[in-house]
Amino acid sequence: MFTGCSDYLDQEPLDSVTEAVYFKNAEQFETAANYFYRASLGYDAGDESSDLSGNLDTSPSYGQGQSIIPTEDDVWSNNYNQLREPNQLIEKAAEYEGDQSEIAGSVATAYFFRAWCHFNLLQRFGGVPIVTRSLDVDYEELYAPRNSRYEVIYQILSDLDVAIADLPTENSITDSEKGKLSTEAARAFKARVLLYEATWEKYVGTATDGDGVNTGAGSNKPAGYPSVDELFSEAKAQSLAVINSGAYELWDYREQLGDRNLYYLFNLEDGGSNPAGLSKANNKEYIIQTVYDYTLRKINQNLTHSKTHTPSRKLMDMYLCTDGLPVQHSSVFEGYDTMTSEFRNRDYRLTSFVREPLKEYWGWGNSVEGGGAQYGVDFADAGTNYDYRYVPELTSPGAGRNIGYQGVKFTTEYILRETRDESFNYPYLRYAEVLLTYAEATVELGGGTISDADLNMSINKIRERSNVAPLTNALIAPFSDLTMLGEIRRERAIELFGENQRFNDLKRWGIAEEELGHVVATTYVDGTEFETAENPKNPGSQIYIASAFSYGTTSKEQSVSSYSGIATTKPGALILDIEGNRNFSIDNYLDPIGSDQIRLNPELLQNPGW
Repeated sequence: MFTGCSDYLDQEPLDSVTEAVYFKNAEQFETAANYFYRASLGYDAGDESSDLSGNLDTSPSYGQGQSIIPTEDDVWSNNYNQLREPNQLIEKAAEYEGDQSEIAGSVATAYFFRAWCHFNLLQRFGGVPIVTRSLDVDYEELYAPRNSRYEVIYQILSDLDVAIADLPTENSITDSEKGKLSTEAARAFKARVLLYEATWEKYVGTATDGDGVNTGAGSNKPAGYPSVDELFSEAKAQSLAVINSGAYELWDYREQLGDRNLYYLFNLEDGGSNPAGLSKANNKEYIIQTVYDYTLRKINQNLTHSKTHTPSRKLMDMYLCTDGLPVQHSSVFEGYDTMTSEFRNRDYRLTSFVREPLKEYWGWGNSVEGGGAQYGVDFADAGTNYDYRYVPELTSPGAGRNIGYQGVKFTTEYILRETRDESFNYPYLRYAEVLLTYAEATVELGGGTISDADLNMSINKIRERSNVAPLTNALIAPFSDLTMLGEIRRERAIELFGENQRFNDLKRWGIAEEELGHVVATTYVDGTEFETAENPKNPGSQIYIASAFSYGTTSKEQSVSSYSGIATTKPGALILDIEGNRNFSIDNYLDPIGSDQIRLNPELLQNPGW
């Protein structure tokens, strides 16, 4: 019976994805490369418990510096697991018998994601074992000591150079393929890596390296490793290449969306997600992103319900006024006396992402907070019999977030989206960051100076779409507490809040202990309208109940930043967390390696301080 079935018996397995099935033709290489996006990119917003966040729903929190050594760490295990697939594709490409140009884009994608995983590990742990092949159980990498951070950076930059050379240009990617990597995306990511490492080496140096004998990964540098200035110069050059490519542009629909323009960038799905009827095709700002879809891949997290990106008092005062100056220097700032006065004449990033008291806002889904948006219909005519006004929560700290202020970045008002149904794309890297990187690298290379021309081609584009006057040397010259480096860092903090950048920024600038060590406060209540105001949605009840907050309010003026250009916090601000709870230190700049990993491989020396 079997003599006539030899062809059938020799067939490759069709019920699983194996090496026998894949890596035979260009289409299979592309399919394998497509897998990397889903494996490595997801929803990764953050910054909770930072100095800018009013969300302190976990205790102890990361921002308090009270982490412990875990048995296992997901960042470690997930990224090493994910490294196997790109390494395997690179190895199979060397065996490919067809034209190498047919698979060049797929191979370049593999090199990019290999760099991506190593950078994730570096930011979390510093130097880690470099893995550039798909491992078997007896491979030496499984039992090897850590490479230094400099060796890891060198490998990342080398891999990104391959990706830059062979990825397609952004403008050559078809509409149906948007979201895939381009050469400009690899350049933008390389600029991020370069800026990160240049500032780390300038401001942190070898303080977290350990000696590589008893602790840490040591400080070995490979031959040809770039200097700090060379890292800054290359970060500027790569950013400039992306800017000059014309491949991306800032989201700016102020004419259609007004002072909530940016809110709709971060909840963009189809025409039902915003009053201008815009879709994801209108977004030219996202460079590296997770592509979600209501039918195929929802985010499936409790985003809109939780509203996790709530500003602290510090961030509220970091938002600029329309004249381009911070609140302590602006002639158009209207103070804190009423519930709405601090929202007047302010940055559109504030009005986009922070709800103003007593202003009406749509809810979401079928019924929550009155139900989703009915664009073109007045709130009074929505037919829901719901009071859409936002009333601040100042009656209990138990909610853990949205106390005093309510942040709405990465939330939806779509009438067809219940929580967990959100399907807007998530940005890992967007064009605004490229402009910020260019400005920061330039001012670092300039020893704290930057020309107005460089400001105009970078962060002033961001300020313009935020309805803020441009930053110029003349603007800040009258104020001794304002510096160009400080103002560029302010722009980065404001622009990228909630996008999981804040802790890494504070660490690479070497100021995390100072910035995270201050009191975390929210709304000014003493002597303001909040102190006695009634809740208009619940007559007879107060908006603020002082006895509910055990920490009380600030009793004296106090600095909240190592940069004197950030407004101090005055007496009367409601305290969310006291200084005594904020103990972030240099030991927290790198996280500890999980104890299970060290047990499996004793050559992995723990980070200093752990």
